[in-house]
Amino acid sequence: MEVSLGYWVGFFAFVLVMLALDLGVFHRGNEAPTIKSSLLWSAFWIGLALIFALLVGVTSGADHALDFITAYLLEKSLSIDNLFIFILVFGFFGIELKFQHRLLFWGVFGALVMRVLFIFGGAALLQKFTWIMYIFGLFLIVTGVKMLFEKDGHTDLNDSAIIKLLRRILPLKEDVLEPKFFVRVDGKLLATQFLLALLFIEASDLLFAVDSIPAVLAVTQDTFIVVTSNIFAIMGLRSLYFALSGILPMFRYIKYALAIILAFIGVKMLVNEGAKLLDWHIHISNVASLIVIITLLTLSIVASVIVERAQKRRRFKA
Repeated sequence: MEVSLGYWVGFFAFVLVMLALDLGVFHRGNEAPTIKSSLLWSAFWIGLALIFALLVGVTSGADHALDFITAYLLEKSLSIDNLFIFILVFGFFGIELKFQHRLLFWGVFGALVMRVLFIFGGAALLQKFTWIMYIFGLFLIVTGVKMLFEKDGHTDLNDSAIIKLLRRILPLKEDVLEPKFFVRVDGKLLATQFLLALLFIEASDLLFAVDSIPAVLAVTQDTFIVVTSNIFAIMGLRSLYFALSGILPMFRYIKYALAIILAFIGVKMLVNEGAKLLDWHIHISNVASLIVIITLLTLSIVASVIVERAQKRRRFKA
């Protein structure tokens, strides 16, 4: 999909305007978002993504629109891991609900910048070294299998290497009540738990991007589609978190769906690239990818709800 510089400038201008309106107009105060408003904002961001897909289809064809929708849904589903990190971090640092939106705003802003840099870097590497697709494919398969068999357990962020490093290099005051990243105490500038939480979220997203960017590049190597689908998925992440944070822990099987999706995308990369090399008439299409992603997510959610309800009934009878 060939796009002019004007498209890039227009898209990033739109993103900056939406971010400014979000923090400066719609969420100026430190208020806890309601589930209703969060659902409406989630619907708004999903609606914008669908409108953008329609525009892509009208201007560049249905194939590019399908690429965008597949990449968007893949990134959205893989971003669910971020939501669990948000719950973990806010609980660990004791950050009140009314301050979480402002913190996530800056977290998302940083994630957008890092993702764009990652995508341009990855796309440039693939153009120069096509064999990297095989490395990406193997990496996604290994990551998916590892995630599939990884045992769930209680996570203590005190044992996190990231937290230990940040506490070692930053002078800290971790009992600040207001949402400030730095405070001055006796003339010394100290970081707060809000900054620590933000940096941990950014570092976690950087690690998740190592999985998700290669996966999206397996859908399409069109830089404009990859960048825009990533940004639309991440922009709606905060609203999705506030809408689902109360029920996310009950979706116990989501992790397995994401693991299989990652492994499937890895297999798709190897099969499609190998078929090109060996001149085989085999190709796993984006339609197939879309069906697999939707099916696995749906099955994992339905299974989670059924098991949760069954356990509640057993506890009630006991």
